Amino acid sequence: QVQLVESGGGLVQAGGSLRLSCAASGRTLSRYVMGWFRQAPGKEREFVAAIRWSGGVTDYADSVKGRFTASRDNAKNTVYLQMNSLKPEDTAVYYCASDPIYTTLIRMPAYWGQGTQVTVSS
Repeated sequence: QVQLVESGGGLVQAGGSLRLSCAASGRTLSRYVMGWFRQAPGKEREFVAAIRWSGGVTDYADSVKGRFTASRDNAKNTVYLQMNSLKPEDTAVYYCASDPIYTTLIRMPAYWGQGTQVTVSS
């Protein structure tokens, strides 16, 4: 029902910025909540941020509050994750995700992208 494609990952120095994009498609897209997750080698997947296509409530993990900002462009069916003041511990594969229900999204989303690598150097 939903297809997700991430882009924008790469290598950046600590303190720098990077913007990730997630292009979404599907007939029921407008009903879904969008989110970002990340997973570093040897670590569990963790929730990063969530945003609704209709606006309203957004949510962020404590580790990224004040540094990361999720946004959307409904005309392009794309969500973004602006990542500022990056730290080496932000290094991970970042995944775009989608689910019809917010509470389900943060637990286990129904749909995932393939991920994009973000590497933050010292």
